[in-house]
Amino acid sequence: MAATNRLACFSDAANHYSHRVRIVLAEKNVVVEIIDVEQGRLPDKLLEANPYATLPTLVDRDLALYEPTVIMEYLEERYPHPPLMPVYPVARGNTRLLMHRIQRDWCSLVDLILDPRSKEPARVQARKELRESLTGVSPLFAEKPFFLSDELSLVDCCLLPILWRLPVLGIELPRPAKPLLDYMDRQFARASFRQSLSSVERDMR
Repeated sequence: MAATNRLACFSDAANHYSHRVRIVLAEKNVVVEIIDVEQGRLPDKLLEANPYATLPTLVDRDLALYEPTVIMEYLEERYPHPPLMPVYPVARGNTRLLMHRIQRDWCSLVDLILDPRSKEPARVQARKELRESLTGVSPLFAEKPFFLSDELSLVDCCLLPILWRLPVLGIELPRPAKPLLDYMDRQFARASFRQSLSSVERDMR
């Protein structure tokens, strides 16, 4: 069936931004066509739907969305069960702020490490900063089953793709990060998380 006739997600099988969207889709058990896009081989349907030809791109009939956070919040509204955002405005605002902080503080370092254009000294520094930052917040993961929440949220969906990639990033968390390591073990064992993994991602660990 053509991608424009049903929900389709154009996805990079190795990229953490595509992975976060696939986690949301899996958590909500959405019937979707995942279209893995190889670098340099962009499908015509992607180019038609997204003027920037970026990944991930979600196509829902005549609607095309191509910014990860916008896609995640659209899916939350389109498929409200199970909810991945709190009900109350203040709590929703805090969730959005946590997502922003993950993007600003951690995703930026991940992107620098994985960028082939980055110089090795910059990569080394970014690895150090990311390892120390994750270790520093580790005690927060001892307080609740999910990241500062009793239920899985979009915040976890942003964070888990980064944590899954730590071996690829060359980062090993120290023993004091045990609360975070325990959180990782719990979340990585979830059936929905396993379902979200591409074949490329399965080979990362």
